[in-house]
Amino acid sequence: MTDSFEDRMVAARAELTMAQRLIQREITSYPAPIAGCDVQFNSLLAERQRISGALRSLEEAVFVPTPRTPVPTAGIESR
Repeated sequence: MTDSFEDRMVAARAELTMAQRLIQREITSYPAPIAGCDVQFNSLLAERQRISGALRSLEEAVFVPTPRTPVPTAGIESR
């Protein structure tokens, strides 16, 4: 039995949410860094941003151009 698209999306959200929690826990428990000098801490912050961006991208609507709406601002053609 194969998973549906919706099942895969739920699983992706769950995994990213768990990753977000884990990275936040690691950032919270990290010893106080020297501002701008701690490469590992900065890497954790960058990873947190990437995870947040991935979660946002799962939620936003995707524009698929068609002949009737070639750009997102074209509106809906009524025929």
